[in-house]
Amino acid sequence: MNIDRRTFLFQSGLSVAVLSPMSTSLTAVAAPAPRKKSNSMAEWMDAWTGVRARDPVGGLYVYRFKEPMWALLKPIAWYPEAGTSSIARVDVPTGFVTDFASIPRAFYSLLRPDGDYTYPAILHDYLYWTQNRPREECDEVIRLSMIDFKIDKVTVTAIYQAVRRFGQSAWDGNAALKAAGEKRILAKWPEDPRITWAEWKKNPAVFAP
Repeated sequence: MNIDRRTFLFQSGLSVAVLSPMSTSLTAVAAPAPRKKSNSMAEWMDAWTGVRARDPVGGLYVYRFKEPMWALLKPIAWYPEAGTSSIARVDVPTGFVTDFASIPRAFYSLLRPDGDYTYPAILHDYLYWTQNRPREECDEVIRLSMIDFKIDKVTVTAIYQAVRRFGQSAWDGNAALKAAGEKRILAKWPEDPRITWAEWKKNPAVFAP
């Protein structure tokens, strides 16, 4: 059955949240005209200064295995607004292996796994792997970082609602893989582009200590 993006979101029961866009300009601006009461201190500061203290850190450089699995060639990071959030900075190290956004293939025409939200998806993937924070906080990171990448409100809401509703199985699956000894931080990459991740991870010598 062919469905368009709007129908998919409607049938999934996903409402569109009203989210503030990010300005990356560092130019000082005058105070805005009076407006409706802001929902958070962060929104009030955005309106007053015209800037955000929350930004990604580092460009996205990746190695691709034969199948759609990637490893970071350089570290990436993201941090929330100073003084407005209890969420700590997220640092993803070089060598982390990810599948980008884990989206069912049936919905690729609507939400591709390598869309504009790839950087936030890797942050989220790493947090779901390490599991050193509550799952709710990990999901909030992908929501906030997607806003910082100026992802449209419909897509932000769709992905956030999806990870909240269906992310527990991925969380539990990662816990099981880690318990079985699987690692995700590489120290070496294949020279042969035909090598799959499934093959490469069999060699314990390729992983970081």
